[in-house]
Amino acid sequence: MKLLIVGYGKMGRLIDQLASEQGMEVVGRVDAGREEWAPADAAIDFSTADALVENFPRYLELRVPLVIGTTGWNAHADRLRVEAATARLGVVAAANFSIGVNVFHLLAAEAARLLRPQEQYGAWIHEAHHATKRDAPSGTALLLRDAMVQAGFDRPIDMSSTRAGTIPGTHTIGFDAASDTIELTHTARDRRGFASGALLAARWIQKREGWFSMLDVLRDNQRS
Repeated sequence: MKLLIVGYGKMGRLIDQLASEQGMEVVGRVDAGREEWAPADAAIDFSTADALVENFPRYLELRVPLVIGTTGWNAHADRLRVEAATARLGVVAAANFSIGVNVFHLLAAEAARLLRPQEQYGAWIHEAHHATKRDAPSGTALLLRDAMVQAGFDRPIDMSSTRAGTIPGTHTIGFDAASDTIELTHTARDRRGFASGALLAARWIQKREGWFSMLDVLRDNQRS
């Protein structure tokens, strides 16, 4: 499998390392001042929101299936989806590619569904990341909130963020009533889980058309 990596920061370099360990060939690395665009079986983009929007026409031109791990580009999502559909391009876009986080997403939705009729419980989400993470709240926290709302939880969900040190990522959802508190937490110990999930998605999206999430990838793998 030939892989194109766009965004060569900490995540890009880790994906490069793990791709090599998994027998993939990295045919191009793209970053500021580094333009190694090349035909590939799939591309993984962990750049920035602005860079993703700028580079998207190149993905369409190359007709390379795409995995998007960049966050903060939601304002452009509708347009990019239309462009991908017109070009019949396969895209997996997710705020978080960790397998554990995506299972956590399903647990959050189920907890919200069960507590929906229990009006004595209020809810919150807190997330913590390294000091250099730009967006707050994180894309994963927003995904968790949306999952809870879609599960029918119609009361306010308080959200808060911490940016400090080198924290890879911690997300907690909580429900509190007068008599007790329920908390569910996912803690990432390093970035390997994110990188491994992105590579799984890159293998999966080859020869597919449409716009998918990481949950689609996991559900399909579970069926197979």
